[in-house]
Amino acid sequence: MTVLAPAWSPTTSLLLLLLLSPGLGGTPDCTFPQSPISSNFAVAFRKLSDYLLQDYPVTVASNLQDDEVCGALWRLVLAQRWMIRLKTVAGSQMYILLEAVDTEIHFVTSCAFQPLPSCLRFVQTNISHLLQDTSAQLAALKPQIKSRNFSRCLELQCQPDPSTPLPPRSPWALGATALPTPQHPLLFLLLLLPLVLLLLLAAAWRLHGQRRWRRTPCPREQRGL
Repeated sequence: MTVLAPAWSPTTSLLLLLLLSPGLGGTPDCTFPQSPISSNFAVAFRKLSDYLLQDYPVTVASNLQDDEVCGALWRLVLAQRWMIRLKTVAGSQMYILLEAVDTEIHFVTSCAFQPLPSCLRFVQTNISHLLQDTSAQLAALKPQIKSRNFSRCLELQCQPDPSTPLPPRSPWALGATALPTPQHPLLFLLLLLPLVLLLLLAAAWRLHGQRRWRRTPCPREQRGL
């Protein structure tokens, strides 16, 4: 029996590649037609805050871009990552409280966020500050989350680094903009040089005359000879 092999053309291979490539299916959608934020989310945060040690160390991003549309969502993304990390080391009771908070912010995982940028800098703070900030971001986001499209927020942005040095300027650019050195002292010396030469000549002439006068014998000395 003869088995016919499928006729793969270059066009067919290209179409199959496009269908299987996850990044070529268009811009990922990040919208919430129905609000994923519950009306009593603050209760879950309060219960967890009462149970946790207030000075438990966590980290927060210190240079996240202040974006009017994306800022709150970005902070929720970072907070949700902390909830996942804490659940891996929590006991049974703590896990339940962490899970309740994670449920309130888990909706951020429905958007295809890019990996965290390497420019993000983190500073240590305590868990109470993280929970307060996360609850405040939810409260700010709740009235507008259904009417906004967050598709442009899928990549977290850093603030410009003020300590980044400017690129070095070329010697030609420095030479073109450098101010000329004042030449007033040199001009004064050039004007003074002829006077100094005249004084030196006068002193030399006077010294020569004194030596000549000393060498000339007196008339009495000439008679004695």
